[in-house]
Amino acid sequence: MQIATSRFGNVEIAADDILIFPHGMIGFTNAKHWVLLADSVNPAVGWLQSVAQHELAFAVVSPRRFVSNYQVRVSRREVAPLGLAELSEAYVLAIVSRRDDQITVNLKAPLIINLDGNVGRQVVVNDDQPLQLVLGGATQYRRSA
Repeated sequence: MQIATSRFGNVEIAADDILIFPHGMIGFTNAKHWVLLADSVNPAVGWLQSVAQHELAFAVVSPRRFVSNYQVRVSRREVAPLGLAELSEAYVLAIVSRRDDQITVNLKAPLIINLDGNVGRQVVVNDDQPLQLVLGGATQYRRSA
């Protein structure tokens, strides 16, 4: 199937690549169907693209790429709907933002994804993680991130 995107034009995806976020995401509760797209320039960055809203996409990264000991601390109730047999099977991503000349990553509200079940959820962690961990100057990273 083909989806329209504002950043990448029309993109061909398989129906089984669609990730369902039953509760949407913080601030975007109506956006429930997403797909992960690779960044053609920076392999460390992916894009979580809304299937239905072509203008809605988030740059995402593995938080462990920047904080090696990063752990998601949430109640089991928070991740139970994902149907993970083991919590270690979870795929964890963090949303990247650009603010002025800084690139930040949100470690407070990561995305937890069960890739086998094609279901995800954005959670708010229980411990003291930064909402905007500064990664560096925007000139060090791809401008669109």
